[in-house]
Amino acid sequence: MSGRHLPADHSKGDESTLGGYMAVHDRPAAFEGSDGLSYSVSIESERTGELRSPWSAYLLFVRWGRGEPNVTGHLESGFLSNCATEEECRSIVGALPLHDVKVILETLILEHAPAPDRPWWEAMNSER
Repeated sequence: MSGRHLPADHSKGDESTLGGYMAVHDRPAAFEGSDGLSYSVSIESERTGELRSPWSAYLLFVRWGRGEPNVTGHLESGFLSNCATEEECRSIVGALPLHDVKVILETLILEHAPAPDRPWWEAMNSER
């Protein structure tokens, strides 16, 4: 399945924000992570069960494998908005600048990085 390329429609929003980029380009935003892998991002929402703010929204980063376009995993941010409506939550997260979304991705990559492949005493000595 080949990709599609549609011209950007800048009348749909500010492409420097996550929601604006998705509207202008009619596709998810994508980033290269510091781990050398590609990630696409979507805004997800779910019910919280709370009366005051029954909805929350967060980012879901889908990790793509090298070569063939296969999904190899994902990373999820914590809740980034808690609101009365799903639309409000998604709008708040959609207003995040792409730079901030990339920072969230990099933080998640670091938090989920595998432990170094060396004995603890070597790791300890290299931190001095």
